This record gives sequence, structure tokens and C-alpha cells, in this order.
Amino acid sequence: MAKPDPPLTGDSLIKEVCRRIRVARSYWDAHNNAACRGERDRALALYNTLTKEQKQQIPQALRVWLRYRSEKYFGEHRTPPKSARKSSKG
Repeated sequence: MAKPDPPLTGDSLIKEVCRRIRVARSYWDAHNNAACRGERDRALALYNTLTKEQKQQIPQALRVWLRYRSEKYFGEHRTPPKSARKSSKG
């Protein structure tokens, strides 16, 4: 059984947040909403662990996408995705 990786800190944490936001944006551009939602949630969880100074090191375009633009589509006020769709061909 593999040992879990130690938690990220400092510059490696900032790089990982940026990477996850970029991956989420690429899923967004590809119209893969389920994957985008999952990656965005992981990025947001890491982003929320950053200090104010560390958040300022994230490029502004990534911060804006994560906090505002994607909130419009994935926020709590939206209808949650359905788990399994059944096509009604009859």
C-alpha cells in the first residue's frame, strides 16, 4: 500500500491550485461539465487553504474564473446534476 503524499505547502501548493484551475477551464472549454465541476471543486478546496498573500500570487485571470465566472454556472443556487440519465426512446 502506497503512503499518502504529504500535504502541499508554499509554492508547490500555489502551482497545484493554478494547475487544477487550468484543467477545470480546459474541461469547461470542451463542454465536459461533470469533469469541470469535480476539478473546480478540488481547485476551490485548495484555494481556500491559501493565505491572502498566497492568493495574490495566483494569476488574476485564474482567480476570476474560479471565484466568479464559474460560480455563475456551478454555484449552490443552480440545480444539481442528475446522477444517471435514461433516454426515453420508445
